Amino acid sequence: MIEVGREGAFSVNCVGVECRPFPLSFSVREAEGVWRVTAGAAQAGELADLLVAVANDAVVVVSLETNSFLDEDWRTLRPSLIAAELGVPCTVHPLGSWASGTYGLADELLVLDRDRLPRLLDGSWSPYELTLIDVPAGLTTEQFDELALVLGTTGVDESLLGCLGGSRVWFSGHDDCYVLLETRDHALPAAVLARLLTLLAGSALAELTEEPSSRVPEPEPWLPERLIATAPHWVGALGTVTEELVTIRLAALPDRWRLNVPFPEHADLTATLDVRHGTWRIAPAG
Repeated sequence: MIEVGREGAFSVNCVGVECRPFPLSFSVREAEGVWRVTAGAAQAGELADLLVAVANDAVVVVSLETNSFLDEDWRTLRPSLIAAELGVPCTVHPLGSWASGTYGLADELLVLDRDRLPRLLDGSWSPYELTLIDVPAGLTTEQFDELALVLGTTGVDESLLGCLGGSRVWFSGHDDCYVLLETRDHALPAAVLARLLTLLAGSALAELTEEPSSRVPEPEPWLPERLIATAPHWVGALGTVTEELVTIRLAALPDRWRLNVPFPEHADLTATLDVRHGTWRIAPAG
């Protein structure tokens, strides 16, 4: 069961000046043993447990921007100060002047045990930009500098994990909504898709019942795996929402969803959550 709050990614985001409900989007591709996922809508904290499950012993916060922790000049506090405010033990690797101003790099790398990531992303604050990567424990200063160099010089369309043999997962979240990740774990993309379905259904139930949150079961792995086997690119929108059933209309796309792409007139499949029995099913859309 996953607890989904009313202030989750699907609840706080909308599309266009008409403020249409934000759709579920998911896209995956694989190359040389690395899966690259583009998805929405999810906040970093809503996926933290999935990242921890596949990560190495340590997680590095590469960059972080938030309006939740600001200094007297209204600038985001350094990641280490935010961790201290939250009481999360960590170590800090400062970057030299050579990294100053590099897009996607903070002035320091924040290194924490992977099991402490959910504590850092505890839902009490909101990072609107956050990039994480896992590393083996015990990296040297030189190895952290090499990591920062790769992160700062790899092109947008290049695979980061393809350049970092020891890392298993890289995550970049934007605007409390958009997700871009790479992983060597073949099961993580399906787990992310299952979580997105759960978050969308849970946010709808919380809004319907006017409760602060709702507890929703996740689909069994076969469901997202079947979707991915059917097509690599999906977009989904809420259908019927009652206290007993939540339906999500799913349409396969020729490419990944973008903001200017409207939901197709006809859905291909419907994913249905039976709230009473705690089960999910998919069927051809009627």
